[in-house]
Amino acid sequence: MTYNILKFTPFSSAVDAALWQSLVTKKLDELKLSQSDIPIHGYYTIGQNVVDNRGRRLTMPSHFSIPADGLDIDIKKKPNYYNSKGILINTNTIEEFRTIDKNQLFQQVTEKIVTAVNTGHAVNDPNQLNQFLLITFADLKAYKFYYWFAFPAIMPQPEPWTLGNKVRLSLKEVFWINGGKELLTYCLYLFKLNCLVNAYDDLKQTSDSPYFLLKTGFSQIALLGDFGDFYEPKDECIFGFVDPSTSELPGWPLRNLLYLIHQRWNIKRVKIVCYRMGYQSDQSFLLETELPNESNYQNLKSAGWERNVQGKLGPRMADLGPLMDPTRLADTSVDLNLKLMKWRILPELDLEKIKQTKCLLLGAGTLGCYVGRCLLGWGVRTITFVDNGTVSFSNPVRQPLYHFQDALNGGQPKAEAAAKHIKLIQPTVNAKGYCLSIPMPGHPYSSDDNLVKDMECLSELIGSHDVIFLLTDSRESRWLPTLLGSKLGKIVINSALGFDTYLVMRHGPRQSQSLNKLGCYFCNDIVAPADSLKNRTLDQQCTVTRPGLAAIASALSVELMVSIIQHPEGIHAQADTATTTQPSSILGLLPHQIRGFLGQFSNMLITGQVYDKCTACSEKIINEYEQDSLVFLKKVLNDSLYLESVTGLDKLKEESEALLSDWTHSDEDDF
Repeated sequence: MTYNILKFTPFSSAVDAALWQSLVTKKLDELKLSQSDIPIHGYYTIGQNVVDNRGRRLTMPSHFSIPADGLDIDIKKKPNYYNSKGILINTNTIEEFRTIDKNQLFQQVTEKIVTAVNTGHAVNDPNQLNQFLLITFADLKAYKFYYWFAFPAIMPQPEPWTLGNKVRLSLKEVFWINGGKELLTYCLYLFKLNCLVNAYDDLKQTSDSPYFLLKTGFSQIALLGDFGDFYEPKDECIFGFVDPSTSELPGWPLRNLLYLIHQRWNIKRVKIVCYRMGYQSDQSFLLETELPNESNYQNLKSAGWERNVQGKLGPRMADLGPLMDPTRLADTSVDLNLKLMKWRILPELDLEKIKQTKCLLLGAGTLGCYVGRCLLGWGVRTITFVDNGTVSFSNPVRQPLYHFQDALNGGQPKAEAAAKHIKLIQPTVNAKGYCLSIPMPGHPYSSDDNLVKDMECLSELIGSHDVIFLLTDSRESRWLPTLLGSKLGKIVINSALGFDTYLVMRHGPRQSQSLNKLGCYFCNDIVAPADSLKNRTLDQQCTVTRPGLAAIASALSVELMVSIIQHPEGIHAQADTATTTQPSSILGLLPHQIRGFLGQFSNMLITGQVYDKCTACSEKIINEYEQDSLVFLKKVLNDSLYLESVTGLDKLKEESEALLSDWTHSDEDDF
């Protein structure tokens, strides 16, 4: 027997580009390597009429759209937007995307629709008839997104629904085809269309369901859930739905509506109004369809995989790389590399804490350049350089943030050049450079105004940053930052180089505020820092070290910083040693000092104790500074020995010299 088969217009998907960015964020921050189901919602609307540049009226087909907020839990309802819920499965590799059991996933969604129909939930919430599946693979480095939609539609077996009469609810077609002979009949349909428009407009005020019930005159309308109360035994049952199709065929949502009608009310012959709203209302039509006697839904079979742009069954691809802001793309890529490490190896790693850490680099030479680069690798977004030098021709080969052009015309200011070039590497980093002289013991200022300006600027910079790196090329230039870092409770990382040796250390917290008794860079000294820059020979004016040493020390400095940040006690963490069996940080040991010997390719982990007579971090020094910082600094800058008198080192030295003198005289008496 030959049937006039009822055919349907399938959904055509459209994904908002912003949805892919939301998926990227969700994968990086929540999903990681999980392939669990993700709730997603989309919607369909009616087709739209547009006018081209020649004044012609064109019909734009409707799409099943996924909005930018499609992954949000809350669905925002909009007029004439018919929402549907689905699940998204995001695979981790393109191979998994190709080989994942798509049929199994498809059947899972199909079973959800079947369950909604069998339990009656689909009657009260007909949007459950349009549940869908989206399988994706996100290439986060290239910003290419592979995806495949499925809109499961349950089909009867062995034969499909057949199409009977089909009448357009429009007067225009009547005149063109039948003339005045059929005028009365079609005027009636036009009247019904007007009634339908008015009735559905009223229904929309209380419901966003695309499915509805009608009585013969089309002026009475109800929701599917009102079926029992709406129809009298003598009434003819007419079902309707908002039809997204713009072709001669009804839209995809009708397929599962027919399944519901048959299963719920055991109806095999039915009239359906395919209502096309708005500008398309004159394209609405009434059709009659019937399920052959030998057909039923006992053996479930469903279809609904979307075809690609070539018209074949297969996935689609959205290439957003050319559309993305390169700066934002770079920012996302940096985060991706770090989050892969977190997903695979260290799930406890707090990357956001590292990212938000503000780092101040005092010294923009060899150490400063390498530390800056390594901080970028850890995703740090705020890096500030301080240096009062300029780029010379010898710098670019050892200091990787500078170029030959930076040394021309007397040289660019190092701090500003370093900040400029580090932004060229990572445009989203907040990098600044300050050309600033650091007040140093034994180096008097000629003007109090300049001293106050430099002192206040340095104090403000240290106060506004979380971690201070001491990377300058003289010992005394590290004194005031050490004092301020201790006073303000900052993490201070010190790195110093010899020819083939290096020191990397963290300063302990302020002595009066912690049980952690770790010393600072100056705690081992029994003399005050003095002017080491005066009368230096050429080899002393340059940092004479093996070229690879700075990169090693800089990397260790940054890694030490990250270990402190990830430690539950932070700056107050006790020091681990080489004999520590249980590392205190998730990244391993957290030492106080690392002393390296490149000649032997070896390191030593050393713990140095705090010294109550330290010329930089002792309470006596900090209290003296807090009483009158300007007066105190002027005394120290004019005579560094003033530090020894404040701490009592001068008396200790006198006692030591007296003891040595007594010991010498005692030896002479023996002879």
